[in-house]
Amino acid sequence: MFAMLFAGQGSQHKGMGAEVLERYPGLVGFASDLLGYDLATLCTKDPDGLLGRTEYTQPAIFVVNALHGFERTHREDRPADVYLGHSLGEYNALLAAGVFDFETGLRLVAKRGELMAAASDGGMAAVLDTPEERLLELLADHGIDGVDIAGLNTPSQLVIAATPPVLAAAVECLEENGIRVARLRVSAPFHSRYMEPARVRFAEFLTGFAFAAPRTPVVSNVTARPHRPEETARLLAEQLVAPVRWTDCVRSLLDRDDDVEFTEIGGTSLTRMVDKITSGA
Repeated sequence: MFAMLFAGQGSQHKGMGAEVLERYPGLVGFASDLLGYDLATLCTKDPDGLLGRTEYTQPAIFVVNALHGFERTHREDRPADVYLGHSLGEYNALLAAGVFDFETGLRLVAKRGELMAAASDGGMAAVLDTPEERLLELLADHGIDGVDIAGLNTPSQLVIAATPPVLAAAVECLEENGIRVARLRVSAPFHSRYMEPARVRFAEFLTGFAFAAPRTPVVSNVTARPHRPEETARLLAEQLVAPVRWTDCVRSLLDRDDDVEFTEIGGTSLTRMVDKITSGA
């Protein structure tokens, strides 16, 4: 089985996509007109320091991933058997599978980024070498309520999300108990209950779009199962408040074929996660 992976937010960096952006001036110009700013300049030079802001990050990554995906499709003979994307990357997976076109995908991620950026009261942290049950038990024992599991990236890495005071208390508690924690440079508690207002507004926005059946299976971050056409809109809205079940997504493929070949578009972070999942680390 050949699985193609698309990276999400966090893979952005100044200079991203420089070569591929030059090769697709028509699509880049179209995207810039739709977004209202010079996308190529944002990605390659980031003169105003906006690339790290969610409302700019998400469209930029989507376009660069899409162009790399188009290039690979044109260059390679071997099609993917399944697509996976991490959080935002799931939109590139759905694009590659023909669920929507480039313009629709760009409109969706632009609105998604706008709504997620507006939910700025909170943060996230990566927790290492601590099973989910142990983590929640420890926080409960110390009277810390309001922490959500926002991501299950590998067997040894979870991501938590909460409001600023709750997250600070959780980080302090975990560190005092010898658990390694790293705060993430994000502006809000993504993939948690605190994104519910954004989920409601995004669900309303999604009613204006039609989604085709995937030509190739796309594994959902929410369910770790392939998308079904009748569920696409609901799952894309639900993704804002649900944890990214990356470990389960990868294992769902390994359960079907223990010799899956993974190729990542947009970085190497997902490949490293896959290596840890396959090794049980």
